[in-house]
Amino acid sequence: MGRIWLQALLLVALFFGMYHTLRQVDWVNLLEIRETADKTEKKLGDMLWSMFRKSDREVKDKLVTHSLDSILVKLCDYNDIPEENIRLHVLEKDEVNAFALPDGHLVIYTGLIAACESPEELAGVMAHELAHIELDHVMKKLVKEIGLSVLVSMTTGSGGGEIAKEVARTLSSSAFDRQQEKEADIAAVDYMAAADIDPEPFGEFLYRLGGKSSRMGEYLSWISTHPDSRERGEYVISYAEEKTYEAGPVLGIGTWSRIREQLTAGIPASRSSQ
Repeated sequence: MGRIWLQALLLVALFFGMYHTLRQVDWVNLLEIRETADKTEKKLGDMLWSMFRKSDREVKDKLVTHSLDSILVKLCDYNDIPEENIRLHVLEKDEVNAFALPDGHLVIYTGLIAACESPEELAGVMAHELAHIELDHVMKKLVKEIGLSVLVSMTTGSGGGEIAKEVARTLSSSAFDRQQEKEADIAAVDYMAAADIDPEPFGEFLYRLGGKSSRMGEYLSWISTHPDSRERGEYVISYAEEKTYEAGPVLGIGTWSRIREQLTAGIPASRSSQ
């Protein structure tokens, strides 16, 4: 009986202890910080995307944009990700690169599309970057490396152009930490399996490009910023083998071939297809 009373007293003490602790939290201030961070992320995303759009031509070719958009929609729909929160952009550039910007901007270079041997490989990279967005890695990285106060100053008109360039460089040419990359790899496989897209080609893509000659380093930006690519490729393939899915076609018959032919032939993808 005494033991029961002791447990009851401990529970009451724990309740009032937690209540006292929660009362000390400045919830108004915390909500204001969250609101400021949200506004900063939106303004920052628009600002950075504008910088990239001005430096490289945006692809308007419907064959390319509609095809990539269909992959994104599939990944979002089967993983309960609001597709309206993701802004997909394709830029005409030879670099093998893709990266996420604040506020759901996902940027893909035509060099990456040309380097992929299948739409499943491309879907894997898109799923990986989508994971960075969904796991809030983008803003966490910027706050850690740049600082929230500096980011806020940029979006309120008092930030310098050089700082904006540094932020853009940080996101497009430097890696997330090892734990975040692994989280994005795992999430990418999960996203693909849920959408019945074979995730193993994504691992094969990592492994293949991870072994490319350093002479190609100028173009393999996505791999150079993702350390231990071959090791990660092996892990992704191993993890994918544990998943259950019914792999179906990612793009329509002939669509991928036409995209590859267009890009490898050097036909400008910045024009609109009729």
